[in-house]
Amino acid sequence: MLTFEEYRHHDAIGLAELVARGEVSATELLTSAIARRDAIDPQVNALSQRHDDEGRRAIAAGLPDGPLNGVPFLLKDVSVQMAGTVTSNCSKLYADVIATQDSTIVERYRHAGLVIFGKTNTPEMGLAASTETALFGITRNPWNLQRTAGGSSGGAAAAVAAGIVPAAMGSDGGGSIRIPASCCGLFGLKPTRARTPMGPMVGEGWGSMSAVHVLTRSVRDSAAFLDATQGAAPGDPYAAPPVARAYRDELSTSPGRLRVALQLAPLSGTPVEPDCVAAAMDAARLMESLGHQVEEALPPGNADELGHAAWVLVASNVRATLHRRARQIGRPLRQDDVEAVTWRTVQYAESMSAADYADAVLAIHTLSRRMATFHQRYDVVMSPTLGQVPVSFGPQRMSNPDGEEYRIALQRFSPFTSLFNMSGQPSMSVPLHWTPDGLPVGVMFSAGFGQEDSLFRLAAQLESARPWFDRLPPLAP
Repeated sequence: MLTFEEYRHHDAIGLAELVARGEVSATELLTSAIARRDAIDPQVNALSQRHDDEGRRAIAAGLPDGPLNGVPFLLKDVSVQMAGTVTSNCSKLYADVIATQDSTIVERYRHAGLVIFGKTNTPEMGLAASTETALFGITRNPWNLQRTAGGSSGGAAAAVAAGIVPAAMGSDGGGSIRIPASCCGLFGLKPTRARTPMGPMVGEGWGSMSAVHVLTRSVRDSAAFLDATQGAAPGDPYAAPPVARAYRDELSTSPGRLRVALQLAPLSGTPVEPDCVAAAMDAARLMESLGHQVEEALPPGNADELGHAAWVLVASNVRATLHRRARQIGRPLRQDDVEAVTWRTVQYAESMSAADYADAVLAIHTLSRRMATFHQRYDVVMSPTLGQVPVSFGPQRMSNPDGEEYRIALQRFSPFTSLFNMSGQPSMSVPLHWTPDGLPVGVMFSAGFGQEDSLFRLAAQLESARPWFDRLPPLAP
């Protein structure tokens, strides 16, 4: 078995290369991942479920000769299905529902040669920006155990930052890959709408706002995972624009001289903490030193109208999902089936009409067109990923009975990310800044619809100019 330092020294591609050369086996990598999980997860609480035997069975059956052969991997415990296991959605309502088939993206993970051995903690139904749940507890930030790892892919981010795995699945319907990436000092990219498949159980996530991808320590891992999973599946309702070449090939290509819109304030006008502004300003200076043209500019859109549209889409889809589950068990949905935030989400949806849903769809489509016009002037929008450094626990817990406290806390923490879920654009959080007391602060870059290639070229340039891979949290080994 590799030592932990040897294991953590490699990203996913590096581990797969060790397997390909016969220097280490998939079983040894899985053993290393399990040992690290057992040693560190009592501190961070990243995992909601352990599927060690599933991982061992996959190895024994013979792994496909994929680009990530033998690499240990974790799924997010929401939405996607892995046959023979429970996807709990971190809700007691789903705690005994065993999947009968794999989701398409899980099939693609398997085909890439990944060894899936568990699922990561997330707020109930993926609804919060901090991972604090009644079912599985609080996920803690490896950089400071008294701070949030973010959400909703908080368990995934904590697992990667803590060195359990080099990459883990996330999903992002309002920032849920980029928020925890910022909190945990990771690279996190939300792909273009429909770039990765959501089926076959559903056609789209949260009215087209949600996308599935991974959180990683290296840019090349993110590119490799997207190469392995991108593309429409048969029967998908729509597809992202086709890819010209492999994303990994983009990493050796210069991004050119980009025209960058620097956004320092969210459309909502919510105040942004000085550390987050400082991160974006520092990144702007770095971008200028790399030859890019940076000027302050605000993307189009009315914050109140867009915020309302987003919650109509999210709440309506969450309500529909929960009521389908209630029908399966043969009774009405009850308040005590779910946590307080989830119940308020259901109630909000029940105050809406079909016309409200249609208006919300129109609002995000209008935004997409306005953003397309905005990108005729600017190649990239750059901003702080978050409005605050990783926060303490409490106000964003799913059981918070004070809806107004929860709403304000969420708005202050993540006022930037959801714009690009509504427009469907690719958007990434890059770990370029740390506070004096050692908390990561991400910087967000968003490109035009379908232009992940541009983001990967830029991300590779930034990673080379200011490497972060060897910057690790001070957890006990």
